[in-house]
Amino acid sequence: MAYWTIRCSEEWFLPLYERIHEKLLTSCALLHMDETRIQCNKEPGRKAGTDSFMWVMRSGAQEEVQGAFFHYSPHRNRKEAQSLLGDYKGYLVTDAYVVYENAGNYLHCLCFAHCRRYFMEAIPLDNKGKEIPGSKGAKGREYINLLFAVEEKIKELSFEEKKEKRLEASKPILEAFWSWVEETAALPTTNEKLTKALTYASNQRKGLEMFLTDGRIPISNNLCEANIKPFATARRAWLFADSQKGAKATAILYTLVESAKANNLDTYEYLKYLLEEMPNNHHLEHPEIIDCYLPWSEELPEKCRLNIEKKKQFKN
Repeated sequence: MAYWTIRCSEEWFLPLYERIHEKLLTSCALLHMDETRIQCNKEPGRKAGTDSFMWVMRSGAQEEVQGAFFHYSPHRNRKEAQSLLGDYKGYLVTDAYVVYENAGNYLHCLCFAHCRRYFMEAIPLDNKGKEIPGSKGAKGREYINLLFAVEEKIKELSFEEKKEKRLEASKPILEAFWSWVEETAALPTTNEKLTKALTYASNQRKGLEMFLTDGRIPISNNLCEANIKPFATARRAWLFADSQKGAKATAILYTLVESAKANNLDTYEYLKYLLEEMPNNHHLEHPEIIDCYLPWSEELPEKCRLNIEKKKQFKN
């Protein structure tokens, strides 16, 4: 079965996989990126337990092209990020991982959900595991929660209206937050996690404030993390990839499955349709027809669409 999966991925799914990556880079004004661990047992020159990585690229929620792209690599360095991003010049939303700094000509936007986690980790707990009230970590979280509350209220507005509301409501919250960060950082503390949270926020201020400049920019990287979650959950069951070919096939299949879900497709019917069509559609001689099989293509048959009843079943 593993061999069948690898062969189908290499022979029939690979052209679609590569085209999805190309379309994300050329068609999207905003992209998300993140990465997560994967273990590959048979990496040349590496021990079986060594961590490799699955990089994930996701189009912004407002983009016409809705897709996710998974890329397997033994490395998690700037060179790999540069290779994946190429000449992309739009907005890129990530966490503050250093490899994304100066890895391309994009405008780098950072994630307040990551920033909030540092403050949450700094909140002291009692011996029952409950938060001790009145902590500095909780205060930092409270400021960031206010920003997310504003986003919830303005989520249905146009991008221009969002920008105006952010400048009106979010900017004063941010100004108060930065003042509090500066004042709190000047106070002595034995809470190393609080110091880490304050330092992180202060160092990443420019990227964290990018969302004020354009209503299209989200304040978190949660959309990308939502695509990573099914992979991370499944990893607990299958544990590792045995070979590089298996890891790459995994990346290809997760790309197709998550992109299908982003376009409300019936994943089973979509993959079945591709396996029926790709061996005989002469895409090697006519590569332009690949676009007809992409997850957002309007030329996909109705059987590939996820109907309302099936949606209800999945929710239940």
